[in-house]
Amino acid sequence: MFDKICLALSIIGCLNWGLVGIFSFDLVAWIFGGTGAILSRIVYTVIALAGVWCISLLFRSEHAHHQVAN
Repeated sequence: MFDKICLALSIIGCLNWGLVGIFSFDLVAWIFGGTGAILSRIVYTVIALAGVWCISLLFRSEHAHHQVAN
């Protein structure tokens, strides 16, 4: 379940970066009061940590993942 939450947060981060790249619009900053606002910084940090956790998904074997899931 933790993997799925981290993956969802990473996807949200990717979509936000897409908005920044295409439209120069930072949705997280817009929602939470600017890039320097404490809430924005917390969200950015949580999304970054989720992305770092998702790196581990690349190095897990499929067999080990199914054993843990069952």
